[in-house]
Amino acid sequence: MIGNKLRDQELFKFSNSNLYNFTCKLFFQNHLREISIKNCHKGSRLNVFFFASDLTTFVKTFVMKPKIASKTDRYINDELEYGAHNYHPLPVVLSRGEGIYVWDVDGNKYVDFLSAYSAVNQGHCHPKIVKALKEQSSILTLTSRAFHNNILGSYEKYVTSLFGYDKILPMNTGVEGSETAIKLCRKWAYKIKGIQENKAKIIFAENNFWGRTLAAVSSSTDPSAYNDYGPYLPGFDIVKYNDLKDLEKSLEDPNVAGFMVEPIQGEAGVIVPDEGYLKKAYKLCKSKNVLFIADEVQTGISRTGKLFCCQHENVKPDILILGKALSGGVFPVSAVLAADEIMMTIKPGEHGSTFGGNPLGCMVAMAALEVAVEENLAENSERLGKIFREKLSHFAIKNKLIKLVRGKGLLNAIVINDSEHSSTAWNICLKLRDNGLLAKPTHGNIIRFAPPLVINETQLLSSVQIIINTFRDFETQ
Repeated sequence: MIGNKLRDQELFKFSNSNLYNFTCKLFFQNHLREISIKNCHKGSRLNVFFFASDLTTFVKTFVMKPKIASKTDRYINDELEYGAHNYHPLPVVLSRGEGIYVWDVDGNKYVDFLSAYSAVNQGHCHPKIVKALKEQSSILTLTSRAFHNNILGSYEKYVTSLFGYDKILPMNTGVEGSETAIKLCRKWAYKIKGIQENKAKIIFAENNFWGRTLAAVSSSTDPSAYNDYGPYLPGFDIVKYNDLKDLEKSLEDPNVAGFMVEPIQGEAGVIVPDEGYLKKAYKLCKSKNVLFIADEVQTGISRTGKLFCCQHENVKPDILILGKALSGGVFPVSAVLAADEIMMTIKPGEHGSTFGGNPLGCMVAMAALEVAVEENLAENSERLGKIFREKLSHFAIKNKLIKLVRGKGLLNAIVINDSEHSSTAWNICLKLRDNGLLAKPTHGNIIRFAPPLVINETQLLSSVQIIINTFRDFETQ
């Protein structure tokens, strides 16, 4: 067994020696195993041991396809040497995108089936959105909210009209939008509902994911999200997702002010609740004077076949959180929408953002929303999503690797017949990459598939064939 000092030296050596061609011979979580490194120092062979706690990060960071190209090698090496190791990307270095396609630094073309976690629903570098960015960037980009600007009001009018709300509070990132929703809910609890000061509670669903801030990890049930970040924020309760009885029981607490929920849990593995769950949960909240807060950062902007996912059950959330595709992946823009009774509880100086509501982001977001509406992206997502699930569900009957295909619209997942702690999904994604399609696992046995919504039927069917061929080949290995 090797101490931390030696282990860190070995990792430093890797990041400075271009040692990227190696294979994981044996890997089981919580057990020390050997990693065999090949093709380094002109064919020499090293056997290095690591503690189990390091293996997951090491394998996901370094295991790459053999004979990795020098350009890819160089770019990844720079990230590893100079950047924090808080992500484990698929080993591909992208340099260009257009529509549903991306290209790597070596010129290889891929179909993007992640869409930056549904941020580029309108496709990469959509001409209308990029045009809005270019034009506004040469006129005025930022004023802060110390002054008015001539774009913000038009943006706010457009968005509130499109989604049917009184007011919008503009922010930048999805997690900022969710933090804003929580603050609004607490303000409303004290100012309107009359809950005693510092007693308000907000309910979250088990396996939720809405960001990495302290509030987000305080509401998380995922150890990888909250470990070593305590002490945690109080006032957050957890209920089982898709369990109305559990929610109803928690709502008996008179100090509950809100229930914040993802209409489909994306990071948890594209978990689609039972039909009617959202509507019944909304009604339960209304019966207890509790705000229903929908986190639609990932499911919103046409991803699931509606402008926002709650519309599938004709639910209008008390607070609606939007982000990601709100700007088509071109600029960080998020938003919180609510009625006057809720939104006007926050007064000047009580919440804000230097960049929130900047003219550049507002122009980009308006263009992105116009694309979603004008190009009927919700309808396209609804229609092609059914084809995707039908084709792959039919294939799954004959393929032992696939346990389940699920989703809504073009937010889908394949559940693999293996344990959550396995590396099977990761290895399949490597094969998909080699076959020209990019996707990413969520957990060890689930792969999320979410292409840009501008994809057409021919492109979708071609992509489905890549997925089928990859799974078929992987099964026979």
